Amino acid sequence: MEDLGGPVLHIVVVGFHHKKGCQVEFSYPPLLPDESHDSGGIPEPWKYLPFLALPDGAHNYQEDTVYFHLPPLIGETKSVYGVSCYRQIDAKALKVRQADVTRETVQKSVCVLSRVPLYGLLQAKLQLITHAYFEEKDFSQIDILKELYEHMNGSLRGSTLEGAQVYLGLSPRDLILQFRHKVLILFKLILLEKKVLFYISPVNRLVGALMTVLSLFPGMIEHGLADSSHYRPKSSVRRRVTGRPWTRGSSRRPEEHHRASRGAELPETFDPAPGVPITVQPQSAGGQGGVVQGLGYLCLPYMALQQHHLLSDVTVRGFVAGATNILFRQQRHLSDAIVDVEEARIQIQDPELRRLLALTTADLRFADYLLKHVTENREDVFLDGTGWEGGDEWIRAQFTLYLHTLLSSALHQDSERLLADYGAPFTAAWKITHNYRVWQSNRHHAMTEITAGHPFQGQYSVADVKLRLSHCTNQIIFRLFPVARTLFGHMSQGAQHSMASSMQNSERGKKIGNAMMTTSRNVVQTGKAVGQSVGGALTSAKSAMSSWFSTLAQPAALATSATPEASPQEEQ
Repeated sequence: MEDLGGPVLHIVVVGFHHKKGCQVEFSYPPLLPDESHDSGGIPEPWKYLPFLALPDGAHNYQEDTVYFHLPPLIGETKSVYGVSCYRQIDAKALKVRQADVTRETVQKSVCVLSRVPLYGLLQAKLQLITHAYFEEKDFSQIDILKELYEHMNGSLRGSTLEGAQVYLGLSPRDLILQFRHKVLILFKLILLEKKVLFYISPVNRLVGALMTVLSLFPGMIEHGLADSSHYRPKSSVRRRVTGRPWTRGSSRRPEEHHRASRGAELPETFDPAPGVPITVQPQSAGGQGGVVQGLGYLCLPYMALQQHHLLSDVTVRGFVAGATNILFRQQRHLSDAIVDVEEARIQIQDPELRRLLALTTADLRFADYLLKHVTENREDVFLDGTGWEGGDEWIRAQFTLYLHTLLSSALHQDSERLLADYGAPFTAAWKITHNYRVWQSNRHHAMTEITAGHPFQGQYSVADVKLRLSHCTNQIIFRLFPVARTLFGHMSQGAQHSMASSMQNSERGKKIGNAMMTTSRNVVQTGKAVGQSVGGALTSAKSAMSSWFSTLAQPAALATSATPEASPQEEQ
């Protein structure tokens, strides 16, 4: 009997027919109430389900896993979260071979459609059942799928979206080891609500990287994706986020802001603890949401080729999406940034956006701090099962601190000075985003308890210049020798610096060393002259480095990496 109140909505089997293509072969309960479980009927809003569950290019892999989002059906308000496990088997191995099996291999996916975004937990359970379903070698045996539905609803009922189970399978450690400082660029890209496309194959690597980036935002996975698959924005949302923003020290707020912030309007599934600053808010009756939801900003962990039109839809103002088809990557004009997961490269066409995303000195300190703890503690962080520093939860805590201090700085009376460490162009662009206006329209009393200012703010020093030059050197190595990217990911921070130092034996290495010496002298001399500011030193450093960069046989886009801001332009 169908359990309308369970977290799992449907168990679906999608197969590939040699004439009809991808199609739904089984669903329990039926996707359309008045039809049988094998009718193949699909609700109109879910018409892309077969192409999402059985991904493009799946025939190249024996098995794969897909995370995807579906829009809510009529009468519903929240997105539906899908997890699909794909496998293929030789047709000759089947015990019962149906008449429509004409190819040498049979390709099928078993997927779960759920109300809760427990991707990793659903995947772990689904993989076991998919394996058992294929081991039967008779796809007419559907009892195991019905049992899966009952079991999942029984085991997940009452589960809270808290704790480690939400992040099962998502590893920020691996993300930082691969993308290094660029993780912070990805973080800022999403805060700016840009059109970000992730690209890699197979799909399990794609959705893993994309969802891991989103997990760095506090509360995002748990509460921030409820409205992330709506293909049409809600006009009511646009009306609710206008008005005078509240700033720290304001005595009163507009009445509509007061009504929008009432706790009674929050959904029953979300009960924020008193005093906890909510940075990513759940979807409320007023239509207010977090970074990746509402007003046409989509989160699609995997996009089928049939959804390509969404990238150019005028009602879609932004997205975080994943794709494996090369056509998505080739049409660069449809995205603000293309993230090549395999190469750990972020391709940004717009020079102005590159300027907005330039990492400040404080940002580089933050990224270097993360890298140091992740690489140095890689061998023993979980040796006794109690590791913290350098672990996944520790990394998420650092990004939570980064975001909370950014928000606290925005409310501070001296916000202009405090926000400079995050990048003045970036913060100016962030303040006109939908997520900032929604957050600003509500009171957040607990933010007063958070110290404003960048966690790594402070006076500049010679160490900062060395850090920036080391950052530039690493990027040059990655561009010249792609294999070095993999090598660096397995090296400690100290070993990386040693490798960079060994470059001094080459002609280019000597130029780097000379530029370092010249820059260091400029820092010391300027520091003596102006005391606390080294702006002149950085200007001199730019001129000292410009001649060296001009000799490198690199694309013209790379030449600006020696500017006072660390630009992601090298990803071009």
